[in-house]
Amino acid sequence: MASVALRSLSKSFDTVSIIKNVSVEIENGEFVALVGPSGSGKSTLLRMIAGLETVSSGQIEIGGRVVNDVPSKHRDIAMVFQSYALYPHMTVAQNLGFALKLRGCKKAEIAERIAATATSLNLTPLLDRYPRQLSGGQRQRVATGRAIVRDPAVFLFDEPLSNLDAALRVHVRAELRQLHRRLGVTAIYVTHDQVEAMTMADRIVVLRDGRVEQVGKPLDLYDCPVNTFVATFIGSPAMNLIAGAWREGSLVLANGSVLPVDPALRFAPGAPLTVGVRPDDFEVVGDGGAGVSGRVLALEPTGSETLAMVELAGAPVTIVTKQRLALQPGDPICLRPVLEKQLYFDADGQRMAA
Repeated sequence: MASVALRSLSKSFDTVSIIKNVSVEIENGEFVALVGPSGSGKSTLLRMIAGLETVSSGQIEIGGRVVNDVPSKHRDIAMVFQSYALYPHMTVAQNLGFALKLRGCKKAEIAERIAATATSLNLTPLLDRYPRQLSGGQRQRVATGRAIVRDPAVFLFDEPLSNLDAALRVHVRAELRQLHRRLGVTAIYVTHDQVEAMTMADRIVVLRDGRVEQVGKPLDLYDCPVNTFVATFIGSPAMNLIAGAWREGSLVLANGSVLPVDPALRFAPGAPLTVGVRPDDFEVVGDGGAGVSGRVLALEPTGSETLAMVELAGAPVTIVTKQRLALQPGDPICLRPVLEKQLYFDADGQRMAA
């Protein structure tokens, strides 16, 4: 195991700045996910750690050693790529043992480590097959096994599940998490899928335009986002953001509609304010209930819960409820936001203290 430290790290291609003064500390044995939209710099950052991209400024430390000028093969890392990058002319066993063969390990040691890795990943029946004879999930396990057999200090994963179908992704990400707990190796995992990051990582680094927006435990980011970008990126469906102006006890929207807010709030009258409400923090109430009237735009029942798009107080919102709504698009609906769960953001999108 080894810690990884990124200190004021920057990367430019000609005049285009991709990574901008990124500083992150990753502890021994920690599983950290790098998330962000396409173009946020997460894969570039991972390739810099791997030694596949040079550093424009700043430092990368692995196990307390500065590795800026250390070749990739001497950094004691192993990388699993999105495409798996298996050698098509080699069997599973040959793919697993190839790096050990290059190191000059003895045949007996190679065979022993291949067998141990194959057992841990349920690959033993597949050792004589070629990649073309494997399913997507099996190829992913072979790619992971090829990294494990090297016994690296740090694992790097670059969107390894993006080529799998939805059901298989759920299964394989659980396997990867169990594997990490068993091995205890430091892991850095790049994904654009925030659900993947939430379910797998000890901590998440949220990137936007090459900068770190927030670093924290998954539920800390979900409950306490620092700005509207993190609030809407972490959580599925995304948090609802309803913009207006504060008036004592309420948010006044552009069309004059009113949304109740925490009565304890104290802002300047007329101050611009955005209220954030998670989709499952709305209560569906009857016609006589104390709520806000809206209109159903669309319904998506999934069995255990119903997702509804609603026009509420003139603003489109998404709600998730376990109630089975006997409604149709166009029908009226009355919602009550859970006031103590609301978050508040200023005109610049920064979270405000209630």
